[in-house]
Order: sequence, then C-alpha cells, then structure tokens
Amino acid sequence: MHKFPLLKSAKLFLISFSFVYRSNFLALLMGVMFGFLMSHAGATTYDYHAKMFLMIDFQLMEVIATAVIVSMIGVFLLKKFHIRAISTGAEVDFVKKPYQSGLITGAFLFGIGWAMTASCPGTVPAMIGEGKVGALFVLAGLLLGTMAFGVLQTFIAHNKSISDTFK
Repeated sequence: MHKFPLLKSAKLFLISFSFVYRSNFLALLMGVMFGFLMSHAGATTYDYHAKMFLMIDFQLMEVIATAVIVSMIGVFLLKKFHIRAISTGAEVDFVKKPYQSGLITGAFLFGIGWAMTASCPGTVPAMIGEGKVGALFVLAGLLLGTMAFGVLQTFIAHNKSISDTFK
C-alpha cells in the first residue's frame, strides 16, 4: 500500500520524473522549436534547396548565414561569460578538434548528398514531422551511410591502413 495519498504520490512521482528527465524535456522542447523555425523559414521545402543550389533563390542561404552569425555570437558569449550547462552544471567547453585527413572528402560527399536529396540531415526530422515521405528515404540513406562509415573505420583500425588492405 501507499504511504501517501494517491494525489500526493502522483505529485511526488511527477516531480522526481521531471527532475531525472529534465534535460530530455529541455532537448525535446528545443528540438520541436528548432523544427518549427526551420519549417517556417522554408528549410524543409525541397524547392528552396533546389533553387539555392541552382543559384535562383537565396532565401535558404540567408537563413543559413543568419544561423551562422547568431551561432558565432552565442559561442562568443558562452565563452566570455563561462556559462554552465543547464542539465549538468558543468561549464560549457569548446574543444578544438584536430584536422582529419578525410575531412575534405567527407565534406564533398555531404554536399553531394545534400544536393541530390534537397535536404540536409538537420532538416530530415522536421520533414518527417511534416509528413514528407521522401524524407524517409533520406533518413535511410543517412543511417546506411553512417553504418558504412563505422564499418570502414573498424576495418581500417584492424588493418592499420586502407592501402595495406588492397596489397
């Protein structure tokens, strides 16, 4: 039996549940807001992507440029004021990643995939949320590409280099 009345038990459960999963709630809220803003800006519309790559309409490029500028200002302020993360309380840290030899090739493949599908990986969940069936195929391609990358990385790690493999 319960020690507390049902209403108080439910209240305590909700408080503890929200405390444990507060970062998930915050992430869900921010994700929904981000998807809504992308949809409102036209970033989930195939035509805007196609027009951007054909250099016909630069609306989407303006959205991307605005996002980059806002992000740069945000990162600057986060570093300057030593802001702490809401969920963990740890100071937000920006570790510079070392250059990797496959970066140029990966960026090239990313651009080709974006141009072919008229959707970048960030817009795919919002497109699925809007009910665009084509985004499911893009998601399948993203998952298969990620899996292929993992398999290739494991293969290279075990064989020390890809050039040794084909001797």
